[in-house]
Amino acid sequence: MSDKIRVLIVDDVATTRENIVKLMQFHPGIEAVGQAKNGEDALFQAKALRPDVVLMDINMPGMDGITATERLTVESPGTTIIIMSVQSEQEYLRRAMMAGAKDYLTKPFTGDELIQAIQQSVSRDRQIRDAMRLKSGVKPTGKVISVFAGKGGVGKTMLTVNLAVALAKRPDTRVAIVDADIQFGDVPLFLNLMPRSTIADVLPDAEHLDDKTLAAYMTPYSEALHVLAAPLRPEQAETVSGYLLGAVLKQLRGAYDFILVDTAAAFNEVSIAALDAADQVLVLTALDLPSVKNAKVALEVLQSLGYAEDKLQLIVNSVHTVGGIEPIEVQESLKKQIAMTLPMDGKTVVNSINQGAPFMLSQPESLIAQKIIAIADKVAPGSSGVSAEVGKAGLRFKLFGR
Repeated sequence: MSDKIRVLIVDDVATTRENIVKLMQFHPGIEAVGQAKNGEDALFQAKALRPDVVLMDINMPGMDGITATERLTVESPGTTIIIMSVQSEQEYLRRAMMAGAKDYLTKPFTGDELIQAIQQSVSRDRQIRDAMRLKSGVKPTGKVISVFAGKGGVGKTMLTVNLAVALAKRPDTRVAIVDADIQFGDVPLFLNLMPRSTIADVLPDAEHLDDKTLAAYMTPYSEALHVLAAPLRPEQAETVSGYLLGAVLKQLRGAYDFILVDTAAAFNEVSIAALDAADQVLVLTALDLPSVKNAKVALEVLQSLGYAEDKLQLIVNSVHTVGGIEPIEVQESLKKQIAMTLPMDGKTVVNSINQGAPFMLSQPESLIAQKIIAIADKVAPGSSGVSAEVGKAGLRFKLFGR
């Protein structure tokens, strides 16, 4: 098997592709294995050739480089994508990096610049994958549970927060929530917290994390429940990578019994890192047609990524007593057994969110709270305990003064 770095070149200009081939041809450790003229062609070639690196132009007819990068990040997660851009395309470049590209080259570039970018990107990605792969014989105690949905607005953060509270009520149990919805995370709002730090602040310490260092970035909700918040502004999300999240989750396993990850309702580098690291993935859907459709697509993608069936648990939210789509219809459509259902209880849920008080604490006798306990017992068998003391002054007070 060849140790050469295999490169696919994607550009709509044939002479540009040929010039790049010429720049690489004298380097013994790198070889061009294919060329593509647009994003759609790149997806086809990447599937057939399985390159280590894709050099991706941005502006191309048909499928552009940004869309192709988003697709490749999901369909070929082991492939390193390097964007080729001109100076006037900075906004496109930013979007491409958020879509999953690992590096960029500004046109025109020299052969040395090209070789260096390829080698450094591949080396960095291999180090990331090695760091995220748990060494044999080292078995962390904490269990990671990622909550995912194919569509926003189905109750993903509600489930994450209340499930975390339910687990934290058990005796001698420490729980962490990681808000991995890095652009629009709302976990602190659901808990009436004002985070002192976010996951973006962890970046300078990513290479030498330990329990003490990471603890400084956690915001306590109670003695048993701590939160690592998402960045406060969407533009800060650019600093959060899949590697960073993977390193954080690996460290948290040694300090907490359970780590709940609230992911974005999208397949990107960060959410895939959360899914990869998880012992269990709770896939949430509601009983409306768009939610079910997106849940079906999400499950298909998760299965195509090789996740075991028993790792994926389907949860159905907002179940009506009469009318609407029936859970059995969802089960048949998704070809996936429903692990648990949550009842429609808009009043309890909305009041809980607006007060920044999880209903597991404010209304523990409600049917939806009892269902959350049942989910906790299913994903993490154990006995319920008493809740810890929670803080009062937080984000709600800052926003509304009460």
